[in-house]
Amino acid sequence: AGGGRLLETIRKWYYNAAGFNKLGLMRDDTLHEDDDVKEALKRLPEHLYNERVFRIKRALDLSLKHQILPRDQWVKYEEDHRYLEPYLKEVIRERHEREAWNKK
Repeated sequence: AGGGRLLETIRKWYYNAAGFNKLGLMRDDTLHEDDDVKEALKRLPEHLYNERVFRIKRALDLSLKHQILPRDQWVKYEEDHRYLEPYLKEVIRERHEREAWNKK
């Protein structure tokens, strides 16, 4: 149990050290947009997509101004959810299935 707690502490430290949360971004907002991610984004419900676009635009604006959000607006480790993950997993599974089918 002690090792798990230490690992969780390291994860939280790294999350905060990365700095994207200080711009109001979530982990999934920072993914490199390869073909799989682009397809997953197309499948997002409109409200999730709009929230993502807002966070990214706000982060770009803050970055250009060399500012960060007030501390109470930072995305907290516990509040960051992987909203894109289920869609991305589905896209990757479908791609693997297609690749396997095409090998036959």
